[in-house]
Amino acid sequence: MVYKPHFGVVTGRTIRNYLKGREADIVGLIKDTYLLHDRGDTVNPRSYFLRFPEDPQNRIIALPAAVSGQYPMSGIKWISSYPRNIEYNIPRASAVLVVNDAETGFPTACLESSIISATRTSASAILAANMLSVDRSRPKKLSIIGTGLISRYVHKFFQKTGWNFDEILIYDLVKDNSYNYKKMLQERGENNVHVADTQEDAVKAADIIVYATVSGEPHACESGWFAHNPIILHLSLRDLGVEVIQQSQNIVDDVDHVLQAGTSVLRAVEKAGGNCAEIVDGTLADVITGKIKPSKDKPIVFSPFGLGVLDLALAGDILRYASHGGKLINIPDFYDDLDRLVSE
Repeated sequence: MVYKPHFGVVTGRTIRNYLKGREADIVGLIKDTYLLHDRGDTVNPRSYFLRFPEDPQNRIIALPAAVSGQYPMSGIKWISSYPRNIEYNIPRASAVLVVNDAETGFPTACLESSIISATRTSASAILAANMLSVDRSRPKKLSIIGTGLISRYVHKFFQKTGWNFDEILIYDLVKDNSYNYKKMLQERGENNVHVADTQEDAVKAADIIVYATVSGEPHACESGWFAHNPIILHLSLRDLGVEVIQQSQNIVDDVDHVLQAGTSVLRAVEKAGGNCAEIVDGTLADVITGKIKPSKDKPIVFSPFGLGVLDLALAGDILRYASHGGKLINIPDFYDDLDRLVSE
């Protein structure tokens, strides 16, 4: 058999076109990937953090992964987080994802991945909201803490997958960001949108709360704020104080992965003397399969560290879309010298 390696690029514009109207399908894809991971049909090492001593707020993260199943593949997402980017009016996060051929290991494609990352995070949040509210009254009041790219995608996924809210509250440390976000939601057809004066006001008013901030330290530490037992989609992972985590049912995407990098769950486990079982109730896959029942009488916190297999599964679907639609930009000379290298 003669194998000719090839390499292609998928742009952000192609990925945006792929996403249009497919939100519900993507939530289903993420659900299937969580179950694949739960069955052990993935390889998902811990993320690797590249940090800079002179700029500790910046980091670049490598997420290697492999999936089996109908479309076996492997790859790595390389995503940077530079919070000061917002001062230049550009996104905090930027990313690429490289896909490797399952048989030869050759890199075969590079995809713009900030959109993939935001999409899989949002889809997993909506999946969690669906599963964790199944035995409760459907949440009707949503609060969004943090107004960046992730929260914008999360709202879009809520809106496009059949969720309707009687009221949406917004809170951001920068008031102008809150009002700009309110305007954007109104342009999306949301009528009952308000800017909360304080984070406490936003939390206490909501049935379901999205945390999507850039905070590296807990800032929501008053357990009394959450006494009404909301569902908390803790996407930024470090916002909640230990006391809040201790009083809640804690659902994660992967137990090993969430216990790193200063997450609120890790802080709570450390305070419990390393007793993870005292803090972490289980995974979202456990909820999906019925192994764990969502609580009705305490707050539920979903803390997804973010699994590389989710990015990879979504990237694979995008690659198939791009290839069939003529949107994969082939780089014909990328491996042009292979014959010469082998002969040498």
